[in-house]
Amino acid sequence: MKTRIIIIAILVIVVIAFIADGIYILNETEQSIITQFGDPVGEPVIKAGMHFKIPFIQKVFVFDKRLLEWDGAPQEIPTKDNKFIHIDTFARWRISNALTFYKSLKNEMTAHSRLDDLLDGAVRDEVAKYRLPEIIRSSDIQMSILEVEALGVDSSKIDDLSVKGARKDIAENIVKHVQDKLKELDLGIEVIDMKFKRIDYNPEVQGKVFDRMISGQKRIAEKYRAIGQGKKQDILGKQDQRKKEILSQAYLEAQTIRGKADAKAIKIYADAYNKSYESRDFYNFMRTLNAYKSAMDTTTVLLLTTDNDFLKYLKSPK
Repeated sequence: MKTRIIIIAILVIVVIAFIADGIYILNETEQSIITQFGDPVGEPVIKAGMHFKIPFIQKVFVFDKRLLEWDGAPQEIPTKDNKFIHIDTFARWRISNALTFYKSLKNEMTAHSRLDDLLDGAVRDEVAKYRLPEIIRSSDIQMSILEVEALGVDSSKIDDLSVKGARKDIAENIVKHVQDKLKELDLGIEVIDMKFKRIDYNPEVQGKVFDRMISGQKRIAEKYRAIGQGKKQDILGKQDQRKKEILSQAYLEAQTIRGKADAKAIKIYADAYNKSYESRDFYNFMRTLNAYKSAMDTTTVLLLTTDNDFLKYLKSPK
């Protein structure tokens, strides 16, 4: 009886072990292949859920289905215009065929090593085809001389200021080159994209480059200041001209009004003077009396002839 119980227990344990080793579960981010005595069997398993294999004979190798990151080592690369720059890049890749990946690379560490060779070489070859302004810029707007010098580049060595930014083209060319190479090697992986993390100058010339950039920025600032001063003077000149025009117009209007008023006053005087003979005599009489008051006082001595018109009212009051 005890022997039977022991046998049954052993059988149960063996069955549980077979079931436990024969079942595996994949989540949504995983894919797998199955090997039997070291050789892959069947197609890659990419569907999430519960799967089965032959216990103890077959083994499961699980790989990631997600996008994986490749981080390149910074490297010094000469540009087409003989400028040495440090390039730091990163890329995203994925396992496109788990079976081929297992046969050729086995694991992600080996894949990273192969990507180091392919991507670093492609980056070096592609960057060396372009000049520094093309590598740094991503804009197609034509550069000015001040902008070129602000990048730390001698403007006299730039053949064409309409140099277009080529950073995007460089990245796309690198990805295409690596993708073609991976298809040729059939490694079961593919590169999705590649980006520049950092572009820096050689430390030996960095100080000089920064000085030139500062000088370039100062020149740009002075240029804008000069433009601002020119516009300021133009505005002030227009203000002065407008002020003179307003004052001139106001003076003209004032003189016109004053002239009309004087003309009206003269007319009134003339009309009053010519109204009648008696009025003219009375006007002359009053004006003469006023002249007497202003011209003579107790200290005044006048030597006049008796026929002088100034004394006519004293001689003949009628």
